[in-house]
Formats: sequence, structure tokens, C-alpha cells
Amino acid sequence: MIRVLVVDDLSAREIAVLRLLARGASNKEIAAQLDLSENTITSHLSHIFEKLGVKSRTEAAMVALQRGLIPPQ
Repeated sequence: MIRVLVVDDLSAREIAVLRLLARGASNKEIAAQLDLSENTITSHLSHIFEKLGVKSRTEAAMVALQRGLIPPQ
């Protein structure tokens, strides 16, 4: 079965993490900007990767851009 991602599948926090990831921010930088722990960011990234069906930060950023989940820079 092929699953199509809709924006509603990602939480607002996950989209915020994804936007920062796409800008090249590290987990530490994302955590600082969102006032969260690095462990929380790691957890969010795990969920994002699963929902997008990707295995890396680069893939996540590319898929998010292709699907219009984050604006191009």
C-alpha cells in the first residue's frame, strides 16, 4: 500500500523542526531556537523521517521542499 503524506500528518512542531533542518541547523541549534532538549529534537526527527519515508536529513529536506511542506529559500 502506498501512503500519501498530507500536511496534517506532521505536527506544527515537526514542521518547525523540518524548516530549521532544511536551513542546515544542527540538532543543538534547533533545540536552542525552539527551547527544547536535543533529545526532543532527535525524537521529532525520528517521527519526521518515518512520516516522510526517508532515512536522512538531506532526504527529509528535499521531500519537504518537493511536497511544499516548507518554503524554498
